[in-house]
Amino acid sequence: MPELPDVPWSDLQLPDIPLPELPMPDLWGAPAHWAILATLLAALAGLGLTGRSNRLAAWVGVGGSLVAFLATLWQLYTLTRIEGAQREVGTIGALRLGELQAPLGLMVAWPTALVAATVAAVALVVQGYARWYLWYDPRYRSFAATVSLFTAAMLLLVHADDLLLTLVGWEVMGWCSYLLIGHHSTRSAAARAASKALLVTRTADIGFVLGLVILATGAGTTRTSGVVEHWAADGASATLTLALCLLVVGVAGKSALFPFQDWLPDAMEGPTPASALIHAATMVAAGTVVLAQLFDLLVLSGTARLLLAVLACTTMIGAALLAFAQGDLKRLLAWSTVSQVALMLAVLAAATPATGPDAALQHLVAHAWFKALLFLTTGWLGVLVGGTAMALVASGARRYRVLRHRFGWGLLALAGVPPFVGFFSKELILGTAEAGTGPGAGGGLVPVLVLASVGASAPLTAAYCMRAWLVLSRPTVVQDLAQTYHPGPVQRIDDFFDEPQVVQEAEGVERAEAAISSSARMGTSFLMLMTLLGALVSLLPVWGPQVELDLQLTVATLLLMLVSALLVRLAAGGVRTRDAAARIPAAASLAAERGLYADVAYRALVATPVLALARGVAWFDDQVLDAWVRGLGAGPRPLGRVGDLLSPRRATPGLALVLAGMLVLAAIGVVTA
Repeated sequence: MPELPDVPWSDLQLPDIPLPELPMPDLWGAPAHWAILATLLAALAGLGLTGRSNRLAAWVGVGGSLVAFLATLWQLYTLTRIEGAQREVGTIGALRLGELQAPLGLMVAWPTALVAATVAAVALVVQGYARWYLWYDPRYRSFAATVSLFTAAMLLLVHADDLLLTLVGWEVMGWCSYLLIGHHSTRSAAARAASKALLVTRTADIGFVLGLVILATGAGTTRTSGVVEHWAADGASATLTLALCLLVVGVAGKSALFPFQDWLPDAMEGPTPASALIHAATMVAAGTVVLAQLFDLLVLSGTARLLLAVLACTTMIGAALLAFAQGDLKRLLAWSTVSQVALMLAVLAAATPATGPDAALQHLVAHAWFKALLFLTTGWLGVLVGGTAMALVASGARRYRVLRHRFGWGLLALAGVPPFVGFFSKELILGTAEAGTGPGAGGGLVPVLVLASVGASAPLTAAYCMRAWLVLSRPTVVQDLAQTYHPGPVQRIDDFFDEPQVVQEAEGVERAEAAISSSARMGTSFLMLMTLLGALVSLLPVWGPQVELDLQLTVATLLLMLVSALLVRLAAGGVRTRDAAARIPAAASLAAERGLYADVAYRALVATPVLALARGVAWFDDQVLDAWVRGLGAGPRPLGRVGDLLSPRRATPGLALVLAGMLVLAAIGVVTA
């Protein structure tokens, strides 16, 4: 077989398209200001002005997201009119914190602008979807306001050119995720999942905050570009390595990398719109954005890159395996998110200065489209069938054919099948990892580890996508019975609408469309369209990776995916439910559904030692530190009793005479006065 030539990524990119000159209105602020402030003001208005009106809360939430989306689109246009495609934007002015300069500025460039537009678009779809999904929820108003605040925090982080603003957006998203996951706080499972998410991510945030403090104090400024310039000029050092390793730990917590991976599947206790927002375009992707902004420093520290690669690759493979064995469709998608976010972070570890971090940001954008589509479609199906367990959603795409293309396109994009958006972003990841292994790249072990892990995760992703599709599209019970008890040759009536299958499909489409609002259905249609047209975004000439795609590697990956999908199809053939996961032993399946008992490990390795330490500290404080104080207090008591016994109980004559003399003197003073 002749060797296939490599294809430069630039040859696949679209040519520059001349855009018409549009008038530039003289508006206050920049588009980034409008995007952030619109969602922030929508959050404040949603909490303070909507009262008891769900309708007004919906208009405020959707309106704020719509303004933010239009602002991000306008921002993309303005970048085409700026030389260098980069723009600095101020905010409230600089703060001076002692010797530390905090300019509080924003930076707009093509990659971050595309990420911001994606975040705003997904948030808009989620707001419109939540208006239907939670319309009769008494806490819908607070939910819509929290979604707006969540969006504002992510947009702030994406645009931030200041570590202080990055930290603000980072922490606000953590608290918003707690509120969204625990939206149904009357349910113990939801309250526990929210508390778990907060505790796990906040624990990891200790490292994130310390890393930012080290970087900012060393540079004397919180400006991100200034921090990068300062530390890059100094070169690799132990201090820089420590700061970056702490940042990697913080990112691992927010992005659910090992060993913090277990909180994200449990977050499925939140409403489906919250799951779509968290998993598609906000909190779990925030770490990718931060490390991409600090990429020029990350490439200087081999230790930090190795730590990130090990955590990401371990998570990538483990989460893909766990996704295959889940008994609930939402949890399958949750573990899929864990694996896909690890894919973004892994390529950051493998990238070189020549390739840059754009491959990670491209996959972030691609993942947002198809993962939001899958979650929102799953929520739609869950309303129709009463839940998202595999036993309930089985045959859902067959009974409700209006969902069939949505699930099909979303799963194909997730698996990375051409021509969907996931194929192009994953191929760019493979090309970036392979470029790091080339001669002269100086990548060492990290690119090899990432390339092997990405290659191994591709067939695993195809396997759980195929498993989900087989369950969703399996024949209904009526169709199974019709195939089993075929009455033999019958006279066919030449009437299209007398076919039972046609009638059932028409009823399913009618029921599915009647159950959802037009805005929510339109949002899922838009996301479905973007799983295909989003590939054009990946091929825009504004992305900067200079890599060559190995066609042999691409073909080999696609063949592995095809073989994996066929094996799952064969495994499902002998199962009545067409669920290939039914062949997994019961003990292994139960362990996978419980996240390999990560909760048990948390309790054994973290909770129990911390509680034991707290009890020890309390005992030391009570029995040692306070003991001498109690001893000093107990000593004078016997002396007091002795003095009490030695003192007479009755007044002595001398004391009586003294009191009488005082009275006489007082009387004389009164008379003479």
